[in-house]
Formats: sequence, C-alpha cells, structure tokens
Amino acid sequence: MKLIILVGTMTSTADYVAQAIQMDCGDLADEIEVRLMDGLDITVFDEDALYLICTSTYGSGDVPDNARQLYDSLDSNPKFLGHVRYGVIALGDRTYLNTFAFGGKKFDERLQGLGAQRIGEVWCHDASAGTMPEELGTAWCRQWLAQALATASDTA
Repeated sequence: MKLIILVGTMTSTADYVAQAIQMDCGDLADEIEVRLMDGLDITVFDEDALYLICTSTYGSGDVPDNARQLYDSLDSNPKFLGHVRYGVIALGDRTYLNTFAFGGKKFDERLQGLGAQRIGEVWCHDASAGTMPEELGTAWCRQWLAQALATASDTA
C-alpha cells in the first residue's frame, strides 16, 4: 500500500520528520511519498492510499500557512471521505498549553467530521521536551504503519 505524507510546516521541522519517515520506513510500505501541503485541496484524498498528516502548529493554535488552503477546503468543499484511512503527527510546544499541537488536532477533527477513519491515536511531539521529533516520529510511525497495514489486510 502507498503512504502519502502530507506536510504542513513553517520552519521545515515537519518536513524533516516526514523525510526521516520516508527513509526509515520504506521497508514497511510499497511506496512512501512526501507532499508539502502547498496548493493542495480536498481532492488530494481522492487517491487510493494511506495518509499521514504531519504538521506543526503556528501562532495561536493554527495550521501552518502552507496548510491553510487544504485545511480550509475541507470546510468550503466538503465531501464524504469514508474511504480515507489516516494518521496524524502533530508537532507543538507544551509551553503553549492551551493550543498544544492544535495544527494536527484541527486536521484530525475536520477529517473525522467528513467520515475519514483515523488509525491509532494522534501522536504529539513537544518541542520543549528537548527530544528529536525525527527519531521519535519515525519510531511511532513504524508501529503505526504496522497497525495500519494489519487492519488493511483484515478488511481486504
């Protein structure tokens, strides 16, 4: 199965995480494609693939600027996404407790509202913890991918 990682980022951290996953998890998926969210809209979910939203949080709990068009299109051009299976990596900073990891959490809420099926829990990384999001994100993704692929074979 193909994995498409959709990246929302302001400072490239989410892109680094996605690229690390692409390099480290290639043995688990048929293909892993990293796409920056720039210029994308809801039609990105038309492809038959497993999706991973990998996004930072910006400002007062907003999605990054490059993710705004895709995020807004989930509201302005809604359609049923029951065929979409996805996971979320939400990057944030716990020093902003009231909006911690909201970029990813907002995508998750919108996707579920359109019928998409999240696999596993949203994984949140805290930038203030001093840990490397690429290392922890890759370890999380290996487990998540194994779970996602197992559930895909159960339903096939």
